[in-house]
Amino acid sequence: MNDIVIRKIKLADIAELQAIARQTFFETFADHNNADNMQKYLDNNLSADKLKNELTDINSVFYFACLHNKVIGYLKINFGQAQTELKDNSSLEIERIYVLKDFHGKKVGQVLYDKAIDIATQTNTEYVWLGVWEKNSRAINFYKKNGFVEFDKHIFTLGNDEQTDIMMRLKLSEHKA
Repeated sequence: MNDIVIRKIKLADIAELQAIARQTFFETFADHNNADNMQKYLDNNLSADKLKNELTDINSVFYFACLHNKVIGYLKINFGQAQTELKDNSSLEIERIYVLKDFHGKKVGQVLYDKAIDIATQTNTEYVWLGVWEKNSRAINFYKKNGFVEFDKHIFTLGNDEQTDIMMRLKLSEHKA
C-alpha cells in the first residue's frame, strides 16, 4: 500500500467526507448496535451541517487517505478547545481514524495514524489521546501496538445507548525513546 496519498480535506470536500464518514462508521459498528441508534447517530453526528462546523473549526483538521484517487479512509484530529474532553493545549486528540472495510489490514489506518503523530511532533505536543469503544478490540490492539496506554474511561452515546469508551494516551517523549 505504498500508493496511499494523504491529503487535507477542504470545505469543498464535504459531500465526500460525509459519504466516507457514514459508510465507515456503519461498517465498523452496525453489527454490534441496533438500527435505530445507528441511524440517529448517522443523522445527528455525521450530518453535512455538523461536519461543516467541524471542518471550519480552526482547532480541527481532517485528512483523506486516497488510493488511486479513491477515498478509502479518513482522519480527524483536534487541538485545544476542539478536543472532545480534555481540552488540554499540550495534547492532540485523534478523534477519528476510519478505513473502508475492504482496506482493513492493509496499513491504511497506520498511515493515517502516522500522519497524526507527525503533526503532534511538529506542533510540540506532549501527548496524544483518544477514546475507543471497549468492545472494539481491533482498534484497542492497534493503539496498544503503537504504544498507547489506558488512563480513563468515558461515556459515548450512540442514539440512546450509553457505551463505555476506553481513553488511551501516548506520551510523545516516551514514544521517541
